[in-house]
Amino acid sequence: MARMRRQVWAVVLATVLVGVVGVVVALASRNDDTSRGGDLGVVPSAGESSTARNVVTPTPPPTARPSRTRPIVYVFPVGGCKASASQSHHDYPASDIFAKVGCRFVAPVDGRVDEVTRVDGWDPKTNVGRDRGGLSVSIVGVDGVRYYGSHLSAIAPGIKPGLQVRAGQTLALTGKTGSARATPAHLHFGISWPTAAGKWWIRRGSVPPQSYLNAWHDGKTLSPVQAVARARTAYGVDRGCRSYC
Repeated sequence: MARMRRQVWAVVLATVLVGVVGVVVALASRNDDTSRGGDLGVVPSAGESSTARNVVTPTPPPTARPSRTRPIVYVFPVGGCKASASQSHHDYPASDIFAKVGCRFVAPVDGRVDEVTRVDGWDPKTNVGRDRGGLSVSIVGVDGVRYYGSHLSAIAPGIKPGLQVRAGQTLALTGKTGSARATPAHLHFGISWPTAAGKWWIRRGSVPPQSYLNAWHDGKTLSPVQAVARARTAYGVDRGCRSYC
């Protein structure tokens, strides 16, 4: 009888041990699956595979901002007509660009209108320097250089100080006003540094423009910025007109 009881307890104990081992194995298996990846416990939405959810979409690089600057473009200042620029000038640096009356005087570069003279006040009896140009327009380019054209026959509508203009935009028409009344029609063209209004002796021309005009005429880019800076330094203190006043 005692032997039978021992056999029964042995069977019960074996059954309990088998159950415990099964629970331990099940827990170990669950923990192993969980360690393989956090997404395995996520139920994909309709139409979405678990593989797709594991794909990481790279963050796109920030879009580059478009540059607000553009290359400086220079154009020959007379458009729509045959024109010929003189390769020298009397008394001070400038060029007379010979062209028939009514050709377009255009902005040689992007910039803003500086000064405008709409009345021809020149008198050959007095030949006052400030009046020799007749009708004129000057602009200050985005390059910081001033460009001046005179002896004009008409100023384009809307052209006034402060107006922003683009290279090639019509500023006026060529003519024979001022001291050009007795000469062939031409555009007097001068390059200088910006000054206060009324300093015509600098505005009329302070740097020889021939090499730049020749380059622009041929469609080449040549900037007078450095030459103007050197001329301004060499000029020194401005005490008024120094020659051909």
